[in-house]
Amino acid sequence: MSDSQAVSVDEITLSSPKSNIWYKLAIIPQIVITLTLPFILVLGSVRLVMTPAFLQLEYRRPGFPEDTFGFSTKDRLKYGPYGVRYLTNDADISYLGNLKIEGVPAFKGDELQHMEDVKVVTRAAFQVLLLAGALFVMSTILLIRQPSTRFHILRGIQQGGGLTIALILILTTLVFINWDFFFDTFHEIFFEAGTWQFYRSDTLIRLYPEQFWFDISLIIGGLTIGASLLCMVIPRWWKSRAEQ
Repeated sequence: MSDSQAVSVDEITLSSPKSNIWYKLAIIPQIVITLTLPFILVLGSVRLVMTPAFLQLEYRRPGFPEDTFGFSTKDRLKYGPYGVRYLTNDADISYLGNLKIEGVPAFKGDELQHMEDVKVVTRAAFQVLLLAGALFVMSTILLIRQPSTRFHILRGIQQGGGLTIALILILTTLVFINWDFFFDTFHEIFFEAGTWQFYRSDTLIRLYPEQFWFDISLIIGGLTIGASLLCMVIPRWWKSRAEQ
C-alpha cells in the first residue's frame, strides 16, 4: 500500500458503522461520569470525617466551645467516638443505649431515636456512594476499551469536578450567609419535625454542639473542593503531556 493510501488503525476503526455508533453514544457514559462525581466527592469527604481521629482534632482545637454542664475535653474524647462508631458499624441502638456516664444512661430515649434515624440516613448515603462509584467505574471501563473514546473519561472527570465546585460554593455561601437556615433545612428534609431538636443539657448537644456541625460542614466543603480541583487539573495536565 502506498503512503497516500495508508490509514491509521483509529481511522479504520472509526470507519466501521458499529464504531461510529459507539463513538456517538460515548457521550452517555461521559455524562454518567460527570453526574456521579459530585456524589463520590461529597459523600467520600463525609466518610473521611466520620472517624474518631477527626473528633480528636476538633475537640482539641483552640476555641472549640466548652461544655457548660461539665464535660471536659477528656470526657468528650471518651464518649464522643461512641456516636461515630455507632453510625459506621453494624450494632443496634443498644450500643449507645447501654452506655452510661457515672452510672446514669448517657442518652435519653428521644436522643437514641434520633441516632437511629441518623444511622438510617447515613447508610442510605453510603449506599448512594457505592452506587455512584459502581456507575463511575462501569462508565470508565466502557470508554477505555476504545482509544477513540478515552478522552471522554478525562472530559467527564473535568466537568464533574467543575460541577462539584459550583454546587459546593453555593452550599458554602449559604452556610456563611445563614447557617441556621441551612442547618434547619437539612434536618427538615431528612428527619421528622420535632425529632431532631434537643436541650443544651442533653448529651448529644454537649458532645456535638452546633459549632461542631458548622466546622464539619466547612471541612467537608474544603475536602470536596480540593478533590474537585484535582479532577479539573489532572485531566488538563494529562492531555498536555500526551500532546507533547
